[in-house]
Amino acid sequence: MKARDFLDTTDLSPTEFAQILDLAAQLKSGRLRADQALRGRVLTMVFMDPSLRTRTSFEVAMVRHGGHAVVLEPGRSSWALETRRGVVMDGASVEHIAEAARVLGRYADAVALRAFPKGTSWDEERHDRTLRDFAQYCEKPLINLESTRRHPCQGLADALLLRERLGVTQGRRFTLTWGPHPKALPTAVPASAALAAAQLGMQVTIAHPPGFDLDADDISAIERAAQGAGGSLQITHDQSAALNGAEAVYVKSWGAVRCFGRPDDEAALRVPHRGWKFSTALLNRAAPSAFVMHCLPVRRNVEIDEDVLDGPQAAVIDQAENRLHVQRALLLRMLADESALGNEVCS
Repeated sequence: MKARDFLDTTDLSPTEFAQILDLAAQLKSGRLRADQALRGRVLTMVFMDPSLRTRTSFEVAMVRHGGHAVVLEPGRSSWALETRRGVVMDGASVEHIAEAARVLGRYADAVALRAFPKGTSWDEERHDRTLRDFAQYCEKPLINLESTRRHPCQGLADALLLRERLGVTQGRRFTLTWGPHPKALPTAVPASAALAAAQLGMQVTIAHPPGFDLDADDISAIERAAQGAGGSLQITHDQSAALNGAEAVYVKSWGAVRCFGRPDDEAALRVPHRGWKFSTALLNRAAPSAFVMHCLPVRRNVEIDEDVLDGPQAAVIDQAENRLHVQRALLLRMLADESALGNEVCS
């Protein structure tokens, strides 16, 4: 996948998806080191929004393989960036992404961008224009570090954990359940998590309160992925029923896109559903061997009870560790010379 953007896990063919997971497993186990495979390579990351795991894991991944990562935080460590098209730049933003993306592409071997939704209209934000425009302007491969609609690196880490814990994923039961939160969160992570499980051929169930539907195009993408991999998709408002027999449980909050840009209306819809907090009682409805996933950061005793998070069935730390290994694999496939890893890996 050299010289290609990575904006969504569906940018990968089923073979490429499996190859990245296979390579990540080799790297995690230590069977493959490739210490200098990225020697002389530079990754520039642009964080328009905060990060802990994404930034750290990508920096560590580059160092592990002999490369270098540059981190920019527009408005803090670099000029504030304007993202709108056709705008008269007489406000606070100093530089437009049209120039910034082109310049960074001249300096680095790959560029990565994190940009959360910030507008007031979902009809506008759902097009993910900041990410798509940055990719259009940049001359080098762009990696999506989380955008309005997708968090594909998290999706890869989720997929690796599901393979590690379940072995054969085909036909296994994956439940994504909405969780309460003090504020409306983006839909990128839940959409990417369900999509990753669907790409593994799992029986995916999405449970959420009425009014918290994911974007219709995201649901269509999940359905297509499930059908293509021999899995299925079911959506329900019954959390307890969705957990019956579930083998992997992913807890995640997200805001109501139908109220996007109207925080008071969204809060009025969200606040009554605090009872969706994930508890031991709900976990007991799942299969005895079930494990609990969350992308982190997690609001303890709001989204998930701490007894669950600190219990033996929580997989959130292993899941977070996997961010490092799948991103190592992704960078190696994008930037390493074939001779560094072997033709069977970089083909």
